[in-house]
Amino acid sequence: MVLRNALLAASGSGRLRAAVERSAAARSMVRRFIAGEEADDAVRTVGELAGQGLLATVDRLGEDVGHPAAAEEAVRGYLGLLERLDDAGLTGAAEVSVKPSAVGLALGPEGGALARAGLDRICAAAAEVGTTVTLDMEDEAAVEPTLGLLRALRERHPSLGVAVQSYLRRTEDDVRALAAQRVRVRLVKGAYAPDPERAHTARRDVDAAYVRCLRTLMAGEAYPMVATHDPRLIGIARALAARYGRDRKGYELQMIYGARPDEQLRLAAAGERMRVYVPYGRDWYGYLLRRLAERPANVGFAARSLATRD
Repeated sequence: MVLRNALLAASGSGRLRAAVERSAAARSMVRRFIAGEEADDAVRTVGELAGQGLLATVDRLGEDVGHPAAAEEAVRGYLGLLERLDDAGLTGAAEVSVKPSAVGLALGPEGGALARAGLDRICAAAAEVGTTVTLDMEDEAAVEPTLGLLRALRERHPSLGVAVQSYLRRTEDDVRALAAQRVRVRLVKGAYAPDPERAHTARRDVDAAYVRCLRTLMAGEAYPMVATHDPRLIGIARALAARYGRDRKGYELQMIYGARPDEQLRLAAAGERMRVYVPYGRDWYGYLLRRLAERPANVGFAARSLATRD
């Protein structure tokens, strides 16, 4: 937990970011977990995954933009991505994931309206080419504003989905409300630094909360998107789907690009809807460190990367 929190803290450090971006070891990790820097890289990766029977959700990296012009750039980036996916005939195999802070949510009093307008354009473009959008969930401060965006936008875009994080104590209540509203819900454990007052900090408690949320989603009217690499939790998800009479179209499994690729293929071959979270872009630093913090086996590698200046 100490190392995990250190990595999460490092994800916001500009000085460490500069060191990591110069590290050849970190670049190796980038190639493993990130499709590339351009939209065409993401489209090519989606095509490769589709050829293997895998679905995708594509994330244009970048968050906490500092100016409305950067938020507009992010929106235009997503519009261009959707156009490229459509041109490649891949919108049936891919949706997009958007961090609300990337389209302006955190830009002061006007940020909410700015993000809502940008997301409305992205959702409309996605619907036009026959795909969907899911809102990524960020740190705890963004939870209520993100859920507010979801409520407002679903009036025009009922297919809009959202991610929720089981490490937050509030999430079980959020999941009950979302299940009643028939929302597409991506359930994750969470990759941000926890506040012990409002979050589970022990892994067993995060996992137990994940299972409780999963049971609520499977029993309710939501569309569960089970985002985990944990074989035990995947097994529980499949058992709960069977218990509540969900066929393979009634839920899906999700994993990140670069994590357990053989297991992704095995699950797809077994008939599961298996979706891969595909990030792309140049602003990869924060994403990479959060992924490393999630996976204890990579902590030693991350520490060496942070200390190396090649």
